[in-house]
Amino acid sequence: MSNLQKLCLVYFVALMIAASLNYVPGLTDQDGLAFGIFALDIYDDALHVASALWALIAGLLSHRAARSFLILFGLAYLGDGVFGFFTGYGYLDLGIFTNPSAGPELSLPRLFANLPHLALGGVAAWAGLRDRRHTA
Repeated sequence: MSNLQKLCLVYFVALMIAASLNYVPGLTDQDGLAFGIFALDIYDDALHVASALWALIAGLLSHRAARSFLILFGLAYLGDGVFGFFTGYGYLDLGIFTNPSAGPELSLPRLFANLPHLALGGVAAWAGLRDRRHTA
């Protein structure tokens, strides 16, 4: 199993944890915000579970599948985090289409709300793009 395949398995676990945040007592406040920073709904949970299953399948399948997952997932999540940082909403959960833009805001809450997608997406894209091995 290659390092990229192992990384996909780490992403599987991380994304399943993200999908479970709403269901762990004490992690959401009275307004439904996880850690008091961001709200997750059924669409976010479904997106995290689907991404986690994609990561698991890619990680178990082959190095090439893992690399493809990391690049595609990474760019999609990184872009979502950038959109979220500048508009207040991402595109993966269709938030930019269903909510008016909150406009750019350079604040810690906005940064922390989008940091998971920026970090997970950035690391995944970096790992996938820096690997040049194309074997199956």
